[in-house]
Amino acid sequence: MEQHNRSSLAEFVLLGFPKVGHVRGWLFVLLLLAYLFTICGNLLIFLVIRLDAALHIPMYHFVSLLSFLELWYTAATTPKMLANLLSEKKTISFAGCLLQTYFFHSLGASECYLLTAMAYDRYLAICRPLHYPAIMTPTLCGRLAAGCWVCGFLCPISEVILVSQLPFCGYNEIQHIFCDFPPLLSLACKDTSTNVLVDFAINAFIILVTFLFVMISYGRIIVAVLKIKTSVGRKKAFSTCASRLIVVLIFFGSITFMYVRLKESYSLTLDRTLAVVYSVLTPLVNPVIYSLRNQELIKAIKRTIFQKQGRASPIHQ
Repeated sequence: MEQHNRSSLAEFVLLGFPKVGHVRGWLFVLLLLAYLFTICGNLLIFLVIRLDAALHIPMYHFVSLLSFLELWYTAATTPKMLANLLSEKKTISFAGCLLQTYFFHSLGASECYLLTAMAYDRYLAICRPLHYPAIMTPTLCGRLAAGCWVCGFLCPISEVILVSQLPFCGYNEIQHIFCDFPPLLSLACKDTSTNVLVDFAINAFIILVTFLFVMISYGRIIVAVLKIKTSVGRKKAFSTCASRLIVVLIFFGSITFMYVRLKESYSLTLDRTLAVVYSVLTPLVNPVIYSLRNQELIKAIKRTIFQKQGRASPIHQ
């Protein structure tokens, strides 16, 4: 039996989207376009903010970090998803599955912390504008950013270690579109109540605590916006806050339902749908909501492009 367990750990089968049938090709095209837009949009924003000195302020520093994070967040799952849609062989090694799970969760946790830092930055800028430069110094900004990454990458370690020690035997088909803790636990031939409890505790702390701080920050921002005397100013501020708040609610809502629970799964179809929302949809709309609707950033993109063209034109002459 022990030898059988070891041999079954060699690889898993990712079932992905098993019931898409004849629309598999269209689904591949849609996911590919979403992935390319996510990569190009986030890479453009990250490079423009890094290259334009006028954008070297805390708000855009956090936006560039979010774009950089989204590049790797989507890379952890989407390429394998796309490959599985085209391939008959949908296997992934046990080590590869654990690595995918670790990086997906560590980057997801980092995003929770980063969204919290961004909400706090906006709270200070809008609600305490006179104290903002003294509080949000480059040192504090750097420490917040570093803390988001370090805490994010430390959080899933215990969960990965616990899963790596579980025995898996016989059935090795993962009922999900990528490797994740809940579908992996459902394949273990051992009681996983300890794993489920640890996952619940860690996820509840990360997701609910960060979401609480985000909502407190946006709540205070909304109160401050209501005090703006001009209707044009209120409308503009509400437009910006509302769009960001919608993305935050979609992201936190989907991951809360997926990970803050004491059951391994409620519905396989629902789990796959939610996974697409927080792994594909949210990274897709983040560049638009946080950046491309920002006129200052759009102007910076135009400046960067025109400067590059201006430098290149003498070469062709």
